[in-house]
Amino acid sequence: MSEPLDYGHFDIVLAEYLQERQFSKNKLAEKANLQRTQLNAYCKNDIKRPDLDVLARICYALNCDLPDIIRYVRPTQEREENSNG
Repeated sequence: MSEPLDYGHFDIVLAEYLQERQFSKNKLAEKANLQRTQLNAYCKNDIKRPDLDVLARICYALNCDLPDIIRYVRPTQEREENSNG
């Protein structure tokens, strides 16, 4: 059986964004109408299926765009089709 393909993944870098801008989690939780536990999960990049509504509220509250708080991480090895093509 072959190994599953690595398509890369997304990292939520919200904690870095907040720290760089000195924006508190408490203030964001209040402004985006989020529970602190929910916000902590996003800050710890501990979300498997992000909620688009939550992400929209975070972006609205921070006046930022999605790529500011989510980063696509490319696979460590390119897929074979790309190298043979």
